[in-house]
Amino acid sequence: MGDIVIEHSGTPHYEALNLQNVTTCENDADLVQSFSGGYLPEDSTREEKSTCTEALDRGYLEYGCSHYRRRCRIIAPCCNEMFDCRHCHNEYKNNINVDQKLRHEIPRHKVERVICSLCDTEQEVRQVCINCGVCMGRYFCETCKLFDDDISKRQYHCNGCGICRIGGMENFFHCPKCRCCYSVLLRNSHPCVEGAMHHDCPVCFEYLFESINDVTVMPCGHTIHKNCLKEMQEHYQYACPLCSKSVCDMSKVWEKFDMEIAATPMPEPYQDKKVWILCNDCGITSEVQFHFVAQKCPCCKSYNTRQIRGR
Repeated sequence: MGDIVIEHSGTPHYEALNLQNVTTCENDADLVQSFSGGYLPEDSTREEKSTCTEALDRGYLEYGCSHYRRRCRIIAPCCNEMFDCRHCHNEYKNNINVDQKLRHEIPRHKVERVICSLCDTEQEVRQVCINCGVCMGRYFCETCKLFDDDISKRQYHCNGCGICRIGGMENFFHCPKCRCCYSVLLRNSHPCVEGAMHHDCPVCFEYLFESINDVTVMPCGHTIHKNCLKEMQEHYQYACPLCSKSVCDMSKVWEKFDMEIAATPMPEPYQDKKVWILCNDCGITSEVQFHFVAQKCPCCKSYNTRQIRGR
């Protein structure tokens, strides 16, 4: 695998600007908000504001990788190498061609050094370059060391999760029992499962909490990659891989089972045979009439059952 860091040839060099001389903002975040917000600081002229805005916006959306548009690269604290972002690092260091003993992932919260993509100045993690004055990411989280110029993702930091999420803070809530963020539409209806997102996907085994792929919540409360669930259903698998409960409304399917069983009478030696079943959907144990096709739960009318003992 070649060099994964995006190189931009012919990048112009700008004269370094001391932004502290033209604004009263106390930190980088205030600085970016002041000028992107469109108002003029009381002690600054319009020309000074224009100069600072140009400095902050140079290279906007022109740098970055397939994961983030940003104007800086990170120094990985684990291997002291330079990458566009933590995902680039993890993909490169966990490549099949890398010795298994050397594979590792970056501790995102331990990143301490970044390199400005415009002037190549190495510096501590901050939003505005100390040398050329460019904003290295319109969205910046000091806790997660995250930079991103594409603010259309509506990023926000969740203190409960301890990481940044996308989609807008007003559209999500943090469930303390599940220990993850869910859509506000599920606030009063989702079944809580302890640490629901803090495990691997039951299909592809990728750790869901930090996955960059879409995750969905099944009716049972367990979580799974959206694409993995879709692939399950394409292979006619409609039960949760973890608890075996149905993952969708199966009532139409159960009606077809009723018709199939009614059209298939049991041979005489089996007509009085009874078996005990456990319903995967409602959890009730029942004694029912045995049938070769399936056994129906008398409580919830589901055929998602398993035989636990015969008579």
